[in-house]
Amino acid sequence: MKVFPAEIATLLSGQTQQRPRLGTLLRFFGFLMTMIVVYASIFHFLMAREGQDFSWITSFYWVLTVMSTLGFGDITFQTDLGRLFSILVLASGMLFLLVLLPFIFIEFFYQPWMEAQKASRTPRAVPDKMSGHVLMTHFDPLSAALVEKLQRYGYPYALLTDDNEQALALLDRGYFVVYGDLDLPDTYRAARADHAALIAATGSDTQNTNVAFTAREIAPDVRVVATAEDTASIDILELAGCDRVLYLADQLGTALARRISGGDAKTHVIGDFDGLLIAEANVARSEVVGQTLEQSGLREQSGVTVVGIWERGQFSPALPATIIDDHSVLLLAGTREQLERYDTIFGRMCEEEQLVLILGGGRVGRAAARNLAQRGIDYRIVEKDPTRPDQDDKWVIGNAADLMVLEKARIVDATSALVTTHMDDTNIYLTLYLSKLRPDIQILSRAGRERNVKTLHRAGADIVLSYATMGANMLFNNLEKGDTVLVAEGLILFRVAVSPALAGRTLANSSIRQRTGATVVALETGPETDGERERVLNPPAETPMQDGDRLILIGAPEAEDRFLAEF
Repeated sequence: MKVFPAEIATLLSGQTQQRPRLGTLLRFFGFLMTMIVVYASIFHFLMAREGQDFSWITSFYWVLTVMSTLGFGDITFQTDLGRLFSILVLASGMLFLLVLLPFIFIEFFYQPWMEAQKASRTPRAVPDKMSGHVLMTHFDPLSAALVEKLQRYGYPYALLTDDNEQALALLDRGYFVVYGDLDLPDTYRAARADHAALIAATGSDTQNTNVAFTAREIAPDVRVVATAEDTASIDILELAGCDRVLYLADQLGTALARRISGGDAKTHVIGDFDGLLIAEANVARSEVVGQTLEQSGLREQSGVTVVGIWERGQFSPALPATIIDDHSVLLLAGTREQLERYDTIFGRMCEEEQLVLILGGGRVGRAAARNLAQRGIDYRIVEKDPTRPDQDDKWVIGNAADLMVLEKARIVDATSALVTTHMDDTNIYLTLYLSKLRPDIQILSRAGRERNVKTLHRAGADIVLSYATMGANMLFNNLEKGDTVLVAEGLILFRVAVSPALAGRTLANSSIRQRTGATVVALETGPETDGERERVLNPPAETPMQDGDRLILIGAPEAEDRFLAEF
């Protein structure tokens, strides 16, 4: 009796347990049976006072019919005292049988039982023989993008989550999920973390610190990579056991800044494939604009190979007749020495005055501003929040959708605009506004989710960089795989052995680029010395391929699929 009111209070406060509470149900039914016995005894006594004689079975029959509101009316009291008692029995029956019983049954038994059934659907461990897999400890757009890349290349993975509802939702969407507390070593044992190829933590800095510290106890030799939201967290994450910490906001801001038209035309390395460097170079307003690749003499003078060109976010293979324009961003392949030679010859600074408008003063926007400042390019940051750090005379506080604010930020003089807010909807909104306001301006935008990249291009963005894609590429490249490197959004470097279908043929008569869309950037040939072979960068078209040689190619993932199907 003392415990029951507390149970009712708990029920009304919404504090329910996550497992069946049989003790609570038994106490409730015990209290209910006691009430029925007391009511039957009082019924028997009051009927005797009225001169009516009924058996004990009839007493219980009457109590239950009145409490359940059936009220057959075959047995009634003749006095007011009896009728008052009937009202009491009826009211308590409505409360206990029609209100409390269903709720207590659902809250303390049925719902916890259903939760237990749901939990039993969620795997608590990976298969016993799983190894070489990637463990991800948070599900977000970055993790979703990484899963797609892992599935494409046949790498097993597991998503760890301590939220059973999220686990069930992810299972229904086709993801492989392991349910367990992220701060318990047993979770990582069950996930075979010590046999994993990579542990990727993409949550908050504090969560990632806990994950790295806990996982490192179980998997001391497995590579742990985490993302960081704050530069101050990088050292702490490394102390917790992370092999590498990715500060994606800074890298995304830098990548956006280096894609602006004008400024310097120097190379920026975006990928490294065993010493073969892949770099981007902006050629706007340089002397090669208006020429074809063949006329520009880029390869003859510097030794680098132009393997492709980005035009307003679209990548296309480089052909001798491809014309270079102000919107072109060249994708180059070569050694460190060749890239330095390219910078010496073609990496001149643009002499025209430039002004870059940055919409959003968050981490990405500030990183872009730092990069522009280092290159001597003027900029203005438009930010709605007046409490943002690092503000100076280059900041304009106000709504970027307000024309007066943009005019104060010198929108009329801007040559490029970076849209860097963390909300895709806002970026689409601002991109569309800028493209109508200044059709001639170069617009570069950030996308949080891959699915919004095409939408931003339709809204008027010349270049869109996806936070999720960039992060997924960098995480993927931490795998010790050696034969595939993601160098940019939708672009990969891959190594394949020369098959019998190619052996004895030259690069020219094999028509690899025409048939697959992939470009050969290097040929590894000859016997191995200390695990390495002679590498011929940018091999001439008449170079023969021999059985045992290996090709390094660049192209879209679909190009790799076509190459494997063809050759």
